Amino acid sequence: MNVKDEVKIMLLSKCMTLTELAKRMTELSGKNYSQSLLSHKLKNESLRYTEMKLICKILNYKIRIDLDEFTLGG
Repeated sequence: MNVKDEVKIMLLSKCMTLTELAKRMTELSGKNYSQSLLSHKLKNESLRYTEMKLICKILNYKIRIDLDEFTLGG
């Protein structure tokens, strides 16, 4: 599953629109996020990790990295 689909599922579970999410991101970060900018970032998979952390904070989700699923350094 890609980031766009994951964020869509998260938004649906919280009954929130992308426009509302962009507004909350702007309020919390002080950076200007619009619905179109956020949509573009999701479509192109260019969302930064800090932005994903902010989205998770707003939607009350946690990011979990399971190192058992990755082989690091070889």
